[in-house]
Amino acid sequence: MPKIAELAGDEQSESSRTFVFEDEGHTLGNVLKTIICKYPDVNFCGYTVPHPAENKMHFRIQAIKSVRAIDVLLRGLQDLERLCDHMMETFEEAVASHHRGSA
Repeated sequence: MPKIAELAGDEQSESSRTFVFEDEGHTLGNVLKTIICKYPDVNFCGYTVPHPAENKMHFRIQAIKSVRAIDVLLRGLQDLERLCDHMMETFEEAVASHHRGSA
């Protein structure tokens, strides 16, 4: 089963899509929404977790007409990955510096 799928019914415009993430919830939804909402070519971005018993997150993107929602999603996921990499590097440097200082 794919980790991400498109919700049926959004076929009219490639700039607006709802994606369904399997096995994801508020943690990914909130941070990804925060990143994507800052893009100037995005009119709306939001997510819902339809039901606590369902392990799914619905993620909606509405971009300007000349931009595909799937491209916005990919850019958001790439930016999130870079942010996480930077956080890990910063954390590991701080831990190493702390150990050097207390040795």
